[in-house]
Amino acid sequence: MSTDISIADIVVHLHPDTTADCKVRIDEGLRAQEGVVSVHFNEEDHPHALVVAYNPKAINSQTLLGEIRKCDKEAVMVSL
Repeated sequence: MSTDISIADIVVHLHPDTTADCKVRIDEGLRAQEGVVSVHFNEEDHPHALVVAYNPKAINSQTLLGEIRKCDKEAVMVSL
């Protein structure tokens, strides 16, 4: 049996007015999702960006964006 998993990343741009409290709720909500590998904010270099690594066989980007939009309704995925 193979133990390999696929990992994909999405980058999400948050609204500039997103509060620190909202970012905490986003982080906790995403980490509670099955298939999320990591959640990363880079406050110093990119304060409005969020990178989420996830297993696309367990969850999809639209579900992740929906979770983020529970707190930040203006959040959008950014293409690379």
